[in-house]
Amino acid sequence: MPSFEIGEQDFLLDGEPLQILSGALHYFRVHPDLWADRIRKARLMGLNTIETYVAWNFHSPERGVFDLSGQRDLGRFLDLVAAEGMHAIVRPGPYICAEWDNGGLPAWLLATPGVGVRTAEPTYLEAIAGYYDAVLPVVAARQVTRGGPVLAVQVENEYGAYGDDADYLRALVALVRERDIEVPLTTCDQANDEMLSRGGLPELHKMATFGSRSPERLATLRAHQPTGPLMCMEYWDGWFDSWGEQHHTTDPHAAADDLDALLSTGASVNLYMFHGGTNLGLTNGANDKGTYLPITTSYDYDAPLAEDGTPTAKYDAFRAVIARHAPVPAERPARRAPAPVLDVVVDQRLPLVDALPLLTEPKPFTYLPTTDELGHWSGLTLYRTQVEADDLALAIDEVRDRALVLLDGQPIGTLSRTEGLTTITLPRRAGRLDVILEDQGRVNYGPRIGEAKGLIGSARTATREVTRWDVGGLRLAPLADEALDRLRAAAPVTSSAAPVDGPVLSRGTFTTDPDADHFLRLDGWGKGLVWVNGTLLGRYWAAGPTHTMYVAAPLLRAGDNEIVVLELHGAARGVVSFVDAPDLGHTER
Repeated sequence: MPSFEIGEQDFLLDGEPLQILSGALHYFRVHPDLWADRIRKARLMGLNTIETYVAWNFHSPERGVFDLSGQRDLGRFLDLVAAEGMHAIVRPGPYICAEWDNGGLPAWLLATPGVGVRTAEPTYLEAIAGYYDAVLPVVAARQVTRGGPVLAVQVENEYGAYGDDADYLRALVALVRERDIEVPLTTCDQANDEMLSRGGLPELHKMATFGSRSPERLATLRAHQPTGPLMCMEYWDGWFDSWGEQHHTTDPHAAADDLDALLSTGASVNLYMFHGGTNLGLTNGANDKGTYLPITTSYDYDAPLAEDGTPTAKYDAFRAVIARHAPVPAERPARRAPAPVLDVVVDQRLPLVDALPLLTEPKPFTYLPTTDELGHWSGLTLYRTQVEADDLALAIDEVRDRALVLLDGQPIGTLSRTEGLTTITLPRRAGRLDVILEDQGRVNYGPRIGEAKGLIGSARTATREVTRWDVGGLRLAPLADEALDRLRAAAPVTSSAAPVDGPVLSRGTFTTDPDADHFLRLDGWGKGLVWVNGTLLGRYWAAGPTHTMYVAAPLLRAGDNEIVVLELHGAARGVVSFVDAPDLGHTER
């Protein structure tokens, strides 16, 4: 029977030492038609293992729902890893961080009154048991002990950065083992004494996460893991981007030199990331270490394999290093070919205020409900009230996360969590006030995991507290059919060269090569969402750094393709462009 064990000095595969050369590749960030391509390119770089998180909320967006089909087909992904002759490591959380919305934890669960977060609280553990019931049979059937690719399963994720509840970790171990997982279980924590002490268990094999000074970090890990092989479970070879900041890059040769130092010790490694992919739809997370910063749609991560699957200079540098320690195939992946270049006129328009009745059915409240109370877990939410001429201003206790404010359909300003803008001046007239609230991504790291979204607390004007509201979530993922039909029926505007008056839905069609990846550029547009052939690509924002959006070839088709843009502010003209290569933005602040 095949076996994988943790020996005194080495990982042992069927009794023979194995240095794990792994790369992180999240199936939920890559179109399923491209999984095999990305896995193959990992093997061609010299890797022998693929690591993936499992994002609980991706499979279970609503209570009682668990989806393992299409892009959520973890079993098919692992089978493709096996077909490429590679091993797999699975990290099912339940918390994953990963710069993913809510760190992978379902918002519906954390909205449950009294539920714990990453602790041995009964309601929380009961929900995890249900999650494991759904996902772990997929993993169990594909363990190396049963002829599959899965070598190991991780328990929780960098728990030492959050808590120290050993009973919680042991409860997770019991839940995993009860569901037929027999391969080794591991933990990982950042390579410092406090986190390694807090985040593991003596009975589980500890691994570390770091991105530099590898021999020093491994020595720290050895102090907490006296025997057994050393492994960096996340070798941070790049970094993620946040809106409004620079595009993060690392020097490929410096990163390769440090990887060489790591592998020269005999330690194993998982490159985080080998291939980052894309935060499609509304899946990006956010960080809040004093300032709330949402993550960009692109999760390129400056990884060896770029967002569109193209090998980079870092790929070549890492491949050369790996070749000093293990066999590397002679074949090399092809370089990026120029993508199709074309302009698309989006000249059918539907003002958002006219679309609101087609996107939501708001309900009355005598207070400001959170979006969690509505069961609306992401995207945009309408808060509507009436104001009087002497109200003069509107102040909200807390805004999570950004809101466009309109009076009788005309924009009058924005509220912003990141900028600390919670008050807006009102014109001296009575009218209907619409606050279009955007959840920009739930916090994925730290003590604010699980917080509710929406307008929080109370709302006051210069003269009174506002206690009458109509509130409803907008149906955007997918875009409501009624709104899309109305947009398709709209007469084109007379001139696409004229500025676009937002907030507005705009539509256009285009024909192109359906077998080619595309890069969408929205120069002159402000902030919003884009759909291509019904798929919500995600968010764009002139705040940058990202200037292009990746449109994977499988999203396109022969004949007419449809693009819909929801612009919240305005655009210089009603045209978007496809360009020949990605532009992820400036690299200096």
